[in-house]
Amino acid sequence: MEKKSVAERILLASFMFICIAFITGMAGIFIVLMGGIYYIGLILAIAIFLFLLFVLNLFEFFRTNKRKVVFFIIAFLGIGLTSIFPIYEAYKNQLETVDSEVNIYEYMPFAENRKIAALHETATLELNDNLPKIDGATALYPLYSAIVQAIYPEKEYDLYNSEVMVNTTPTAYTKLIDGEVDMIFAAAPSISQENRAGQRGLELKLTPIGKEAFVFFVNNKNTVDGLSREQLKGIYSGKITNWEEVGGKNDAIRAFQRPEDSGSQSALQSFMGKTPIMAAPTEDIASGMGGIINEVAQYKNFKNAIGYTFRFYSTQMVQNNKIKLLEIDGIAPTKENIRNNSYPITSEFYIVTAGTQNPNVEKLIDWILSPQGQQLIEKAGYIPINE
Repeated sequence: MEKKSVAERILLASFMFICIAFITGMAGIFIVLMGGIYYIGLILAIAIFLFLLFVLNLFEFFRTNKRKVVFFIIAFLGIGLTSIFPIYEAYKNQLETVDSEVNIYEYMPFAENRKIAALHETATLELNDNLPKIDGATALYPLYSAIVQAIYPEKEYDLYNSEVMVNTTPTAYTKLIDGEVDMIFAAAPSISQENRAGQRGLELKLTPIGKEAFVFFVNNKNTVDGLSREQLKGIYSGKITNWEEVGGKNDAIRAFQRPEDSGSQSALQSFMGKTPIMAAPTEDIASGMGGIINEVAQYKNFKNAIGYTFRFYSTQMVQNNKIKLLEIDGIAPTKENIRNNSYPITSEFYIVTAGTQNPNVEKLIDWILSPQGQQLIEKAGYIPINE
């Protein structure tokens, strides 16, 4: 076979470079759009290996077996090193989170196979028109869904566009301040949420209707079963960084947080008081147009992780048997300990209003605080404010 000239080889190498660069670029764009930015290094390493293999073979570099062995060892090591991060990310992605298992549709009022609580008798209040528009926290949706089923007319209430919605705490407060809903079921507002209401000339009125435990949880393989309040503040201020410092194994603590203005993040801020909270762990998320945004990292159930939420959400809605709730100051977050106020991080949850003119809002609040309404709160799995 006639040997190719140097010019022909350079032309072929250039053509191969263009082809590999085009394919690599398209693959990179697709992967970034799919949220797999951590695969970019591996893709580049494979592309470089393929190009070098073609060029070196084209210029007859592999004349001896020794050269082949050396090249493939170097290529193997290079690709292996760039594979470490993607493999680690794939491992993280298969770890469970505390909220990925919740099927909120199971708690819709008047739906088949619903999980929500019901009264044994007819409610003493019935609303058929001027229905108060409700939104709230995911963790409280089973409660106000049960209330709606007891009092509102039977029909479908779309989760995101009806008189009864569940758009998470930050969005619920925004809708309340913007006048899109009459009332929300939520934890106490954050400082920024109070400030936004004040800028609109509104005062947020908080009516406590029940009690709930703010809980911290870890992987169930973690040897630590409980922490003190001071230890928790040390962890979330960044002063305590290893489980060994609180009686566990020698392993760095991964202290996850929730997004700003969420109910649980506001609860953490309230718990920490004047103790500064360390910066939240974040991760890069691919946006819809291929850009990268930085978001608070969602809890991943690493063996050295710690996170927080509310008792009902973790024990009733998620029911994740791979996490365990920690005792705080030696007290477990049970319903009994919440009821008798012995669990040290017990807080109220509220109906929050902001000057609504709907005449049925006060009627609904009064009913919820009545013996029948408080009974329904108990049946729904929460702790009523009035026994």
